[in-house]
Amino acid sequence: MLGGVAMLALAALAAPLASAQDAQNAAAQPATGAAGLDIPADVIVFGRNDPTLRKPTAIVNGDIITRTDIEQRLALIVAANGAANVPPEELERLRAQVLRNLIDEMLQIQEAAGNEIKVAQSEIQQSYERVASNFKRNPRQMTEYLASIGSSEASIKRQIEGELAWSRLLRRRVEPFVNVGQEEVQSIMARLEAAKGAQEVRVGEIFLSATPETAQDVALNARRIIEQIRQGGSFAAYARQFSEASTAAVGGDLGWLRPEQLPDALADAAREMQIGTLAGPIQIPGGFSILYMTDKRQVLTADPRDAVLSLRQLAIRFPAGLSESQAAARTAEFAAATRAIQGCGAAQEVAQKLQAEVVDNDQIKVRDLPLQLQDLMINLQIGQATPPFGSRTDGVRVLVLCGRDEAESAQAPSFDRIMAQLEEQRVNLRARRYLRDLRRDAIIDYR
Repeated sequence: MLGGVAMLALAALAAPLASAQDAQNAAAQPATGAAGLDIPADVIVFGRNDPTLRKPTAIVNGDIITRTDIEQRLALIVAANGAANVPPEELERLRAQVLRNLIDEMLQIQEAAGNEIKVAQSEIQQSYERVASNFKRNPRQMTEYLASIGSSEASIKRQIEGELAWSRLLRRRVEPFVNVGQEEVQSIMARLEAAKGAQEVRVGEIFLSATPETAQDVALNARRIIEQIRQGGSFAAYARQFSEASTAAVGGDLGWLRPEQLPDALADAAREMQIGTLAGPIQIPGGFSILYMTDKRQVLTADPRDAVLSLRQLAIRFPAGLSESQAAARTAEFAAATRAIQGCGAAQEVAQKLQAEVVDNDQIKVRDLPLQLQDLMINLQIGQATPPFGSRTDGVRVLVLCGRDEAESAQAPSFDRIMAQLEEQRVNLRARRYLRDLRRDAIIDYR
């Protein structure tokens, strides 16, 4: 995520996708009507297309996308997902997707330049520094890291330039023509108040556009993405590279919303999903979506996971060469001693006896803890400790609850926030149409 580079927006949906039955009917007769195409039922193809031939580079309206550009951007995806050994067929699929992304990026930069929109190098550098800080590196260290994985500083900066240029172009060419009435906002606020206590979810989305002709291939691509994420890939990284919604810039995050605010198929899936799970590919108008459930809460009610905890952590580490039986014995001793803790003062004494490390933190929200610990902490009494957790490599630790500030009832989103969200939805829809028109008018020479 590039902080401040792109606005958070809900993914808007493109034109409706024909059903499978519609597609079958269309195949049986000449295509007429809205599509405006005149395709005979008895098609004879002159010549042969070799599906194994993939053209790795492109010239977009005279600007060149090189193989190096593609490989450096591909290296970012592979590294972001910790995939050291990606199968060759998966690499080829990712490479083709990266080329499509770079073409869109080039079209966006070209269109911005055509509208006399330029992004200063100083702004790009500031965003690059924020990216580096997200990786807990300074810019020099980030540049060295990128080179070590086969990418480059220039590749990230090009992506930053594309996002900034496109965002400014939309502000100039699209946003002034998007209007939201006060009545619409007030209606939503009234519905939120009426829905107090209902479920609200925070989900991430990867949206892949499709036509009836490409639906099968796009669905297959979505399933492959899901497989990679389930094998440990980063949802945010895949959303950033593959999603065609504007929320790609923020890792696909749609923010907090009620399931009813989503298209019906996505709403049905969101109601059934558990935190930390994936759903998809889900067919919706315009393409397919992959959902990731980040969190859940109740509308305008206090959520115990918003409670702020004061915690004391006790941790022991195992020296190199310790046998399994010795580690097990040390863990059992640690568990027995911490189970008897009564209060944080006693925790300090136990830590001294066990030669355990002690770390305090007074500002931890329950929801910021790993899922496995959240229910434990909600039900823990002040002064009690969790069961030991950890590993032989990282050590074993417990958390002692020293205090809890209970969560307050959530506030309804403000009038301005709801209006901004509605505007973003409509800007996103127009932006997708804008990019679609740029693709249609572009002269692209694949090499």
